[in-house]
Amino acid sequence: MSRYTGPSWKVSRRLGYSISETGKELVKRKYAPGQHGQKRTKLSEYGIQQQEKQRVRFTYGMSEKQFRKVFDEASRMSGNTGVNFLKLLECRLDNLVYRLGFASTRAQARQLVNHGHITVNGKKVDIPSYRVSVSDVISLKDASKSLTIVKASLEAKLARPEYLSYDENKVQGTLVRIPERDEFLTDINEQLIVEFYNR
Repeated sequence: MSRYTGPSWKVSRRLGYSISETGKELVKRKYAPGQHGQKRTKLSEYGIQQQEKQRVRFTYGMSEKQFRKVFDEASRMSGNTGVNFLKLLECRLDNLVYRLGFASTRAQARQLVNHGHITVNGKKVDIPSYRVSVSDVISLKDASKSLTIVKASLEAKLARPEYLSYDENKVQGTLVRIPERDEFLTDINEQLIVEFYNR
């Protein structure tokens, strides 16, 4: 199955979770879309686990195949599989481009990376799933710093997470450390995802 490119607000309403992390999607209508959206349906244990998995998958804009591959990698690491999994997802290049404020959405960040506007340690990287390491410097190419969408996004960015440092003059950010679990996606229960894949 390929990556989902349809309406993100419908997905947020279906999952009861803001995949953009802004909460805007659920302000007017907190119920699922469609004719029967307001009817409450009780989910099974499997349904609850799958819903939590889908919340994270759609948040990061990944295909099921990509998502499962990262989970398998996390399961081979020492420590808590669920926490390791989310940390690996958080260190994706497209996600950090979004966190730094170069793009207003993760989809926009993915496009910036795909189109070659982003550099890591001075070298162009056009792979959104690229794993950023601690002390790596993420920047925009000089010609890309004047892009209208980039300027608008940077102006709208009010805060950045503590695991990222940002140099406003150079328009570049650095991954200072691996993020702590309580610094991102605090509403997600990663244990449900582990149970889903280990069932």
